[in-house]
Amino acid sequence: MVDPVREQLLAGHDEFRRLAHEHSQYSQRLNFLSEKRYLTEDEKVEEVRLKKLKLRIKDQMEFIAQQQRHGRVQVA
Repeated sequence: MVDPVREQLLAGHDEFRRLAHEHSQYSQRLNFLSEKRYLTEDEKVEEVRLKKLKLRIKDQMEFIAQQQRHGRVQVA
């Protein structure tokens, strides 16, 4: 299901779009790591770091979306 607020923010809110791009990059890297049979210690640390970053960005995106739903964010 497509979230119209998210679509609106992706189209007209630079910060939201930047966060969505970062989130996607972290997801791609995590997918790459998850496909490996074994992870090095450095890759394990990276995996944990990426999961935390991805979650933080998701929270930031949700905050912006909530602000938009309550009419507190201006979209171009």
